[in-house]
Formats: sequence, structure tokens, C-alpha cells
Amino acid sequence: MIFQLDRHEIWFPDPSLAEDDGLLALGGDLRTERLVMAYANGIFPWYSEETPILWYAPKQRFVLLPEELKISKNMRKFIRTSSYTITYDEAFADVIKNCASIPRPNQDDTWITPAMQSAYIELHAKGLASSVEIWHKEQLCGGLYGVICGKRKHIFCGESMFSIQPNTSKLALISLCLSKKFELIDCQIESEHLKSMGAKLISNKDYLNILNT
Repeated sequence: MIFQLDRHEIWFPDPSLAEDDGLLALGGDLRTERLVMAYANGIFPWYSEETPILWYAPKQRFVLLPEELKISKNMRKFIRTSSYTITYDEAFADVIKNCASIPRPNQDDTWITPAMQSAYIELHAKGLASSVEIWHKEQLCGGLYGVICGKRKHIFCGESMFSIQPNTSKLALISLCLSKKFELIDCQIESEHLKSMGAKLISNKDYLNILNT
């Protein structure tokens, strides 16, 4: 059953009631209070401008534990020899705009709609979202952003990343892991690329236990 949310009342059904593909509910809005409640319950929005807001609570979560990060030999060499500068939270709005606009294979449009961008920029302004920026001199050439959640603010729920220069999104993720700011990075969508870096699937039950510990 897919639940219909009201724009005026902030609530979510039990995440365990989600469909097999993770779809739990539709509708509502992207106000900060609703987003905070969603992420606190392992729920996140994922939709396009052609659909209503869709809320997902996947049966399994694709996560990366920083201590299990795998850095390839080529990437280690890249890190040693590159001259990039890494910053945190200095250009959140620019990172999310680049994530929305960067061309992606087999993808004609973006799920990071203007409304999504505004909502997450507001989360960042309230200290509830964070970004990593990769710079070459004064040019932003890669980065990622996500939501800070968990009972102890110990989980980073990664939303999107981008690269203008090769390997810069990887560099941002590696930097985030090595920073020890978070105990778990929720990668949301399974990919071979992230699996090669140590990400793995865990049950949503285990994810919620970690989220609320």
C-alpha cells in the first residue's frame, strides 16, 4: 500500500510498510520539519518534476562504514600527486546545483528539482546537511552533499556527487570517510563503483537500529 501524505499534517507511516521497491508514500511537501522526520525514520524523497513527491524506505540499505573504505592503488597515487584543495561546507549551494546539472549516462533529467535544491539548502543553513568541495585553485571541480541524521548526528545520508575533473567525486567521498565525522555513510543506491570502495547492503532493520542508537 502506498500512503498519501497531506501537505498540512507532518507524519509518515511505518517504514516497514513500504512496497518491495521501497516506495512508501507520496505527496506532502519538502519543509524542513518533514525532511527531518523522514530521515530520522530512514525515509527519503526521490522523484522528478513529472511526478508528485515520492518517499522511499528501501528494504535494504547500501552503506559504507568509513573503517571499511577501500582505496585502490591508482586512487592512492592520484591522492598523493594531485594538487586539489578539499573544503567542507564552503559552497553547499554550488555543489547541489552542479549535482543537478551534471550530465549522467542514461539519464535525461534530474531528480534534484529546484524545489529539492531549495529544501536542502535550507537544511544546510540549519546545520542539518553538509557538503564536501574539491577545488583546483578557485574552480569547483567535484564534490558531494548529504543530510546529517541519526540520534547522535553520526550518519551521513549521501544524496549526490559530481565530478568535472576525473576522480574528484571519489576524492570527496574518501575525504569524508577519512575525516571520521560520521560512523556510517548511507549511499542509498547500490552501485558497482561504490561496492568496489567497500560499500555493502544491510537490512533496513539494522540501518534503523544504527540510526537510533
